[in-house]
Amino acid sequence: MSMLFNGLTGVVASQVALNTVSHNLANALTPNYTRQGVVLTAKASANTALSAGDGVAVTSLIRYADSYKTQQMWRAASTKGEYEAAQTYLLQLEQVMGDADGGINAALDKFFSALSATSVEPTSTPLRQQIIEAAKALGQTINNIGQIVSNQALAVRQQRAVAVDQVNSYIHEIAALNDKITQSAGAGLNTSSLQDQRDAKVDELSKLVGLQTTTQPDGSINLSLRGGQPLVVGNRASTVSVDAGSQFLSVSFGTETFQLGAENWGGTLGGLAALESDVLQPLDASIRGLAQVIASETNAVLQSGYGTNGAAGTDLFVFDATSTSAMLTVSAGITPEQLGLSGDPAKVGDSTKLQELIALQSKAVNIYGPGGTGMVGSSVLLGDVYTQLVGKLAMYSQQNNASYETAQTVRDQSESNWRSTSAVNTDEEAVNLMQYQQMYQANMKVITVANELFDSLLEMR
Repeated sequence: MSMLFNGLTGVVASQVALNTVSHNLANALTPNYTRQGVVLTAKASANTALSAGDGVAVTSLIRYADSYKTQQMWRAASTKGEYEAAQTYLLQLEQVMGDADGGINAALDKFFSALSATSVEPTSTPLRQQIIEAAKALGQTINNIGQIVSNQALAVRQQRAVAVDQVNSYIHEIAALNDKITQSAGAGLNTSSLQDQRDAKVDELSKLVGLQTTTQPDGSINLSLRGGQPLVVGNRASTVSVDAGSQFLSVSFGTETFQLGAENWGGTLGGLAALESDVLQPLDASIRGLAQVIASETNAVLQSGYGTNGAAGTDLFVFDATSTSAMLTVSAGITPEQLGLSGDPAKVGDSTKLQELIALQSKAVNIYGPGGTGMVGSSVLLGDVYTQLVGKLAMYSQQNNASYETAQTVRDQSESNWRSTSAVNTDEEAVNLMQYQQMYQANMKVITVANELFDSLLEMR
């Protein structure tokens, strides 16, 4: 009987193994699937010393998962998400601001060219009108650039709100899967598929925020931010929110609420915060500072001069710090006669103030936005301010792109490492299929022989 029993245990074990192999092969192309295997154990004899044993048992199904490689993949996803979030915005800004024909530099050059052309005949009404038209074009160009930066800031806020909703969705789904996994494990069920689903959610979440993970003895996984603030604890999930006004992010767990800076988030949320604080806000401040300097310096010269009508000069520009679409405009109703290009009211053909205006292009100015912020340092030539802005933006974009490419490479390598352990190798599974088939057939042969021996024994009676 022990021979028959041994054969039966071998058949059962090989059937479990064949089912496992077939499941692996069926999911060979399933994303995030972790392959499984059987753990076979020889059963010790419970009868006599002359018994070799009681066959074989499948003690468990093993899930080929390496927690270190999985966490490495999640960390790489967070780093990639951080740099990827900013890249689209930076490329658009580079294209717009680097346009040689449509940028502020071109408009500023045309304005000073109009001033230089007027110096040939300072009393010429058409030439003076060209100054006004060039000033309008300069103001419109600055407004357009400012509007683009403002639109990007608005897009960042909208993307942040969407990302926060995604984060909340993922952490609640992970908490629910934790609950299913612990209940299924307690009931003695295989939880591999549930763990695959949970790992896929964690991977998506890691693209949005930087995570720290801790696996618990009951099979659940706890998630927290880099600063230790909890996102998921067992089957309990926190809630992430963003203040519509200040854009501060906070995490609420139970009765506790944590308000966090950008350095605690990582992933897409961290990348958006860095883009906003390191690029968009300083860039916006610098453009506003440039518009203010152009208006104040130009108006100061014109106010000290006289028009062709002998009256004191009128402001050419109007600067509105509260506006984006009309940040820098030309004074409504200004006429060519009101431009104070002369330094002597009795000499309408004098160009003293006109020369001062032309010299502004080479004047060192300090560009500061609200609160003293900006991307341009002090004592920069007015004609070089925008060049410095474009140069610093390009440098930041190149650094971000280089970091993104490095992060992409690390992510690819981490995925490859994960696949080397957890992904299905069809060649390996084909070999396993043959081996377990042979095991099944051999044990069926054992059962057949055992039956023949048993029949022979009966015939002896």
